[in-house]
Amino acid sequence: MSAAGVTRGVRNRVAALFAVLVLAVTSACTGGDGSSPSSTSPSPRAGGATHVLAVKIDNVAPARPHTGLEEADIVYVEQVEAGLSRILAVYSSDLPPVIGPVRSARETDLELLRQFDRPTLAFSGAQGRLLPVIERAPVDAVPPSKAPGAYFRGPDRPAPHNLYLRPERIPFTASGVDAVAELGLRVGAAPPGGEPEDSRTVRYPSASVTFAWSAEGGRWLVSLDGAPARTAEGERVGAGTVVVQDVDVRESDFRDRSGNNTPFTETVGSGDAVVLRDGRAYEARWARSSADADTVFSTPDGRRVDLAEGPLWILYTPRG
Repeated sequence: MSAAGVTRGVRNRVAALFAVLVLAVTSACTGGDGSSPSSTSPSPRAGGATHVLAVKIDNVAPARPHTGLEEADIVYVEQVEAGLSRILAVYSSDLPPVIGPVRSARETDLELLRQFDRPTLAFSGAQGRLLPVIERAPVDAVPPSKAPGAYFRGPDRPAPHNLYLRPERIPFTASGVDAVAELGLRVGAAPPGGEPEDSRTVRYPSASVTFAWSAEGGRWLVSLDGAPARTAEGERVGAGTVVVQDVDVRESDFRDRSGNNTPFTETVGSGDAVVLRDGRAYEARWARSSADADTVFSTPDGRRVDLAEGPLWILYTPRG
């Protein structure tokens, strides 16, 4: 064979190998059937996958009834300006079609959410000086400015209590695993002891949350500021386990538009807690060694406290 023929043969084999490689890469990217990645599964998130969605939810009377709150795996209640309370609802096992009303984030949320692996945070906005802090935090922030098509204003109540989120329109997919697993918690048997408890009220300066045990339903029925908490469909909102966690609440460097200081809830540290489950109250201790660590709940003699089936509500209450 001539030199030219050898050269042509080499080129042909190189071209054939290149074609095989292109076909292999294309098949891997499309699932082998020619479809694009977006037609079979969401595109990978920049910076890695996120496991939970946290939504900041309004909790004053004009914002009720809430929408989608009953499907949250974890519901945090914290004190905000003027002694009111606000909710941070965490979703992972499932997503409702609509969640809200959505309100603004607080500095407390950023430390609280460090327990999760880069969660997605949906909120309506924040104090101007806090926004850069949120951008630097290890969360995937998704306010309306970043996902305008995911939010809408409802016609049934006045602003600012009428902003809602359609979570399927943000870059997040529920893992199907209960978010409590992200905290190292698990469902299991109740600890020994405890005292019978029919109801427990947690009070803030200008708000309250009451849990009444329903033996028939096997859950704690929630009331907010003395009124039964209901879903958008009129059903009672309930919890499987309630944790009342005594924490330090101090002034932060931020204020609202009226000049009220935004309290900062310290969720790193240790202290007392009360765990409500199965119609009983259990004295407990909580400990979180650092912002990157999970919160551990244990009995006074050091046994781990497991949860009952159903949503977990955690209420941060000022100690002392």
